[in-house]
Amino acid sequence: MIDMQTLYLVVPLAPLAGALLAGLFGWLIGRTWSHRITILGIAVSCVASYLVFQDVQQGGHFNGAIYTWLTSGGINFEIGFLIDKLTAMMMLVVTFVSLMVHIYTIGYMRDDPGYQRFFSYISLFTFSMLMLVMSNNFVQLFFGWEAVGLVSYLLIGFWYTKPTAIYANLKAFLVNRVGDFGFLLGIGLVLAHAGTLDYAQVFGQASALAGQTIHLIPGQEWSLITVICILLFIGAMGKSAQFPLHVWLPDSMEGPTPISALIHAATMVTAGIFMVARMSPLFELSETALSFVMVIGAITALFMGFLGVIQNDIKRVVAYSTLSQLGYMTVALGASAYSVAIFHLMTHAFFKALLFLAAGSVIIAMHHEQDIRHMGGLRKYMPITWITSLVGSLALIGTPFFSGFYSKDSIIEAVHASHLAGSGFAYFAVVAGVFVTAFYSFRMYFLVFHGKPRFPIHDAAHGHDEHGNSGTPHETPWVVWLPLVLLAIPSLVIGYYTVGPIIEGNWFGSAIYVADQHHAMQALAEEFHGATAMALHALYTLPFWLALGGVITAYLLYMVFTGLPAKIAQRFSLIYTILERKYGFDEFYVWFFAGGARRIGNGLWKQGDERVIDGWLVNGTAKLVGWFSGVIRQFQSGYIYHYAFAMLIGVFVLMTWFVKV
Repeated sequence: MIDMQTLYLVVPLAPLAGALLAGLFGWLIGRTWSHRITILGIAVSCVASYLVFQDVQQGGHFNGAIYTWLTSGGINFEIGFLIDKLTAMMMLVVTFVSLMVHIYTIGYMRDDPGYQRFFSYISLFTFSMLMLVMSNNFVQLFFGWEAVGLVSYLLIGFWYTKPTAIYANLKAFLVNRVGDFGFLLGIGLVLAHAGTLDYAQVFGQASALAGQTIHLIPGQEWSLITVICILLFIGAMGKSAQFPLHVWLPDSMEGPTPISALIHAATMVTAGIFMVARMSPLFELSETALSFVMVIGAITALFMGFLGVIQNDIKRVVAYSTLSQLGYMTVALGASAYSVAIFHLMTHAFFKALLFLAAGSVIIAMHHEQDIRHMGGLRKYMPITWITSLVGSLALIGTPFFSGFYSKDSIIEAVHASHLAGSGFAYFAVVAGVFVTAFYSFRMYFLVFHGKPRFPIHDAAHGHDEHGNSGTPHETPWVVWLPLVLLAIPSLVIGYYTVGPIIEGNWFGSAIYVADQHHAMQALAEEFHGATAMALHALYTLPFWLALGGVITAYLLYMVFTGLPAKIAQRFSLIYTILERKYGFDEFYVWFFAGGARRIGNGLWKQGDERVIDGWLVNGTAKLVGWFSGVIRQFQSGYIYHYAFAMLIGVFVLMTWFVKV
């Protein structure tokens, strides 16, 4: 019989071992063995995660310390695991998507000189995420939280000779530090008032914490639990790219495409969603915090979707889609529909990883061309990439019977059932977002795979283009398209088989807590009559017709009346400019924070360093010594009567001093 605690250790340590071997000895073992070892590590972790998942489904549970590395003031800082249904699902999703990305990377990074280093990084990233989701205490959570941030910095800037990549990874790192500062303050408040960092012990004191207040501003009392939850959520705003800390995610497309799939599908950006769901016993005690979460998510879901409409880079369209879908998950968290948020996290992980990897397949075939305006008609050249992209797009827009439909529609219904402040705006945002999502998703799909080719076609048998690329686009190697097929399967069917247990079967059990007065999930369960009935009923609902309208609008504008989009952009040039400048957030942050820091630095340099330190202290001291020396020099004339006069003056001063004393 397998020792489950040993299996728990295997899950994160297998990717870590692969990362260390490829990273430290990649130069020795070569490219082939580097990818073999790292893929083996992830595969072992994935199988172990599946076994853990099966054990948890049969009632298995674990919560305990594995290693205590520090005890200070009676507080233990431990490495520990909490294995429940929430953890098990996250482990399985993370390892499966990571395995697909590892296999895909063999083809995508085939000619890159940093091949071994890349495999080391992505395995290390997987280890970091697993440590985050398996943690049973805030210390380990923060370790995993910071580790995924660090490795994402290395991955986004993987091509370190590319200035835009270096700017993007620095931007991601700094913006995440803003969120992490709030996150750390929240953890500090938990430690200060609960006296422990263990989840179970903190949750056991949640009711007591809810009755306490804190004075952030003298004379004003704030609810302690509200402050803790909002600070923790600020960490999630950075990691999960919520407004206004969303600016780093689109720029992170400068990294290689496999990273886009890994970071923006199942791992880093979903860490914030997972964390809030894990902290449900705290968030349920503060409706203010829940409303804050819901409104932030609603703004992100709608307004980031608008930005996807005008993007022409194939990866950035998918990136803004990720921002919008993360907003949907956050709205569900605010509506106390934590199970539905994690459900959408799971389905989104599959179809969004599929869309990113499909985009990478197109980029390979187009010889690293990423502008969708220079594509078209790729359906007949890349049939596997085409059909898998269609599956991913249909899942993304919430087509009935596809996985994305069940999770996305559940979010919309949960928000509709919520009575918290801000739920009305949130409902409008998620419903309007359905049309926007369908429009930009199929705008990209039609421009890439349909219509006439908008790229030079070369005869495969007769020469090359000016870049040395021979032939027309063709389907990518099996190591690239196989992960697409394997991701398309859950994108198509997994929602159908899991929606019932999640909505009405209390799938996550005690891992998620919902207060009695928050009845969104209860309302969903009452209205649910099976997966098939849910999909058929959707044909008569507003979201379905909005999604269909978005697809039809995209088809008409980009397949039929192809000159119309340019005229619309010209007619509404102000709105187009606002969207093109991404609402001005990047410019404001560069001017206010980066520019402000430079202005403060220049002021300290000019006034502090040059005037005070150099001018007054260093040069001023030298001038004072020089002046005093000049005075003294007048008495060093060589005449005896000058010296006698100085001596008399000196004796007079000394006698005056002593007599006075």
